[in-house]
Amino acid sequence: MADWRGRAVRAGKRPFTRPPAAARVSGAKEEAPEHTMDPRADEEQEPASVSLQRTIVDAALYRDGHRIDGHGSLAEIYRKLPGEPGTMAWIGLYRPAEGQLLAAAEQFGLHELAVEDAIVAHQRPKLERYGETLFVVLRAARYLDEAEEVDFGEIHLFIGPDFVLTVRHSQAPDLGAVRARLEKDPELLALGPEAVLYAVLDAVVDGYAPVIAGLQNDIDEIETEVFGGDPKVSRRIYELSREVIEFQRAARPLLGIMRDLEAGFEKYGTDEELQRYLRDVADHATTAAERVDAFRQMLENILTVNATLVSQAQNEEMKLMAEAGHAQNNEIKKISSWAAILFAPTLVGTVYGMNFDHMPELHWIFGYPFALALMAVVCVSLYLVFKRRDWL
Repeated sequence: MADWRGRAVRAGKRPFTRPPAAARVSGAKEEAPEHTMDPRADEEQEPASVSLQRTIVDAALYRDGHRIDGHGSLAEIYRKLPGEPGTMAWIGLYRPAEGQLLAAAEQFGLHELAVEDAIVAHQRPKLERYGETLFVVLRAARYLDEAEEVDFGEIHLFIGPDFVLTVRHSQAPDLGAVRARLEKDPELLALGPEAVLYAVLDAVVDGYAPVIAGLQNDIDEIETEVFGGDPKVSRRIYELSREVIEFQRAARPLLGIMRDLEAGFEKYGTDEELQRYLRDVADHATTAAERVDAFRQMLENILTVNATLVSQAQNEEMKLMAEAGHAQNNEIKKISSWAAILFAPTLVGTVYGMNFDHMPELHWIFGYPFALALMAVVCVSLYLVFKRRDWL
């Protein structure tokens, strides 16, 4: 089905072999990751196997789309695969430790490079081929309404000719619901591991729709806050931009994955109905990627508009401050001018009020009128000077 051309195997790196025995694990529904498959663990099991038992949330064997065994050990499920055509195993792991994942890898011969990626996690979405096993990394997302933020998850799929091993590192997507959906559609599940890959891809892409709706609502709120002059909006724009970029990194690589899968339809004889389903997922993934790209552009425009509005507000504020300063300066000029005008007669009156005996003007008949005239002349002169300079 898929384009199986993955990265070349590094020199000296060999895939794991399948040993003839493994620890007992049993099948429980994948809807509750915290539950173990079988609480009655065999005390004689190896520690790694016991840990694996606690990590596996569902392990089942399917024949022609019907679940036939979900309570045997991993080794028993593995032993039944080669001799029964149309049989497929589907094992789900939830946040396994390194030793737990290595135990499962040894059963199904998974390549150590792919296993290393699954252990480290935090991988980009990708599709790679190791021998007969396809390794797919997907990034799921869900919108948290209360926190108004996007929570990202990661899921790894190992898909072989007769098995599917899913490794989840987060709550999303709900693979229990995916498994239940496929079990209700035996005809689709009968198509084998490729059908499981389709169902998981479909669940991941469908999970993007609520995230897109939530981000759209956040952007609408930000636009209102921007034109409302909220001073905290810049921080929210930045935080939302980071989420959109992260979402873009999760959604856009899916387009390449879907192209690689479509390129292998003819080569690997993918069922025609399954091809239609996968093309539908590709269409939805394209729509999601385009919306995310549009969100990023919108946020960049909003950030530019916000910066412009902030700059305009600052300029307006500076203008008002300048006008206030100018008005204050004019008032100071007026006060200073009148103070100078009133100071002149005060000075003259103070001099002639000293009452000294040897002041010629005291015995002059025109001394008093002269003093008044001098005060008037000085005051009028100062008034005309200040008036000419627009201080009054």
